Amino acid sequence: MIPHKKYMQVAARLAEKGGRAVAPNPKVGCIIVKRGQIIGRGWHKEFGGPHAEQMALEEAAHKARDAIMYVTLEPCSHWGKTPPCTELIVKAGVHEVVIGSKDPNPEIKGYDILKLRGLKTRIGVLKETCDKFNEPYFKYITTKLPFVTLKAGMTLDGKIATARGKSKYITSQESLKRAHQLRAEIGVVMVGITTVLKDNPLLDARLVKGQDTIKLIVDSKLKIPPRAKVLANPETVIIAHTKRAPKGKQKQLLQKGVRLISTPGPKVQLRRLMKAMADSGHINILLEGGSDLNAAMIKDKLVDKMMLFTSPKILGGDALSVVGKLDIKDLGKAIQLNKVTTEKVGKDILVQGYL
Repeated sequence: MIPHKKYMQVAARLAEKGGRAVAPNPKVGCIIVKRGQIIGRGWHKEFGGPHAEQMALEEAAHKARDAIMYVTLEPCSHWGKTPPCTELIVKAGVHEVVIGSKDPNPEIKGYDILKLRGLKTRIGVLKETCDKFNEPYFKYITTKLPFVTLKAGMTLDGKIATARGKSKYITSQESLKRAHQLRAEIGVVMVGITTVLKDNPLLDARLVKGQDTIKLIVDSKLKIPPRAKVLANPETVIIAHTKRAPKGKQKQLLQKGVRLISTPGPKVQLRRLMKAMADSGHINILLEGGSDLNAAMIKDKLVDKMMLFTSPKILGGDALSVVGKLDIKDLGKAIQLNKVTTEKVGKDILVQGYL
C-alpha cells in the first residue's frame, strides 16, 4: 500500500519554505514519486514565481511519466502570472495526482480538470495539515480580508499591564523570542497609538533571523511623536488615521516615507482598514493591541485566532485586561474559543484557539 500521508507530509514541509514572500498567493509544496523514490521537488518561493508543480516537474524531467504527484493545494487551471499547472501535469504524463487541500478560489478547477483528462486523482490527503499553513490565503479568497491573530502576553488573571500601564516584561524570555518568531513569520504587526505612546516599541523581530516587519499603527489623530522608535525605518510603517488628522502631520509623515491610510469618521474604521491591507497584499496580521483596540477588532469580527502567552503571575485590581469592554451581560453570550490547544513555553503557558 502506498503511504500517501507520508509523502504528503514531505510536500507540506516544502510548502512552508515559501514563507511571507508568496503572499497574497498560497504556500504550496509538491513532490513527484516513482517506484518509491522522490524524483522531483518544488515549492512556491515568491509571488509571481514558478509554481511548486512546475519546479517539481522540471526536476523530474522525463521520469515524471507514469509517476505520482503529491501537491498540498489543488493545482491551478487558469492563466495568470504563470501557465496553468494542470496542462503541465498532463503534458508530463503524470499517472496520478494526490492533493491535500481544495482551493477555495472558484477559478481553480484543477481537481475536476485532471479527472476529466483521465488522470487518477484524489483530494483531502492530510487536509488539516495542508489547510493550516494557508489559513491567511483561504480567509482572503473567501472574504477579501486578512487573517488576524491576536497575540498577547498576560498574567493568570488576564492582565497585560499594571494599572499605570507598565508591561515590560510580563512573560518569560522564551515567550518573547516566540513572539518575535511570530512577527517574522506573519510579517505585519498591528498596534494602537496608545501602545506607541506608552511603550515606545520597535515592533521588530530582532531576536530572530528573518525579514523586517511591517508596522501597522492605528492613530486616528496622528499623535505619533516624530522621534518614536517605530519610525526608525519609516518605509516599513503604515499608519491608519481619520480625515480629521492634521494635514501638516500627514505631509511630514509622507515625506519621511510612511504610508498613510485614511478613513472617514471620528475613529479609524477597522473593517475598511483591514480591506485596504488585504488589497495591498498584506493578508496575514499579528494584532498586539491594547485592551481597547483588541476589543474593537473582536467586536467588528475581524479576529480569527488568539495566542495568549500566560505567565504564572497575578496583578489584580485595575490592571489592564487583554480585551476591553465588549458589553457582554449574559454568560451564554461569552466569546468561545474553538480548537483550543495549550503548550508550555519557558515558565509560561501558551493558549491558542480560534474565534
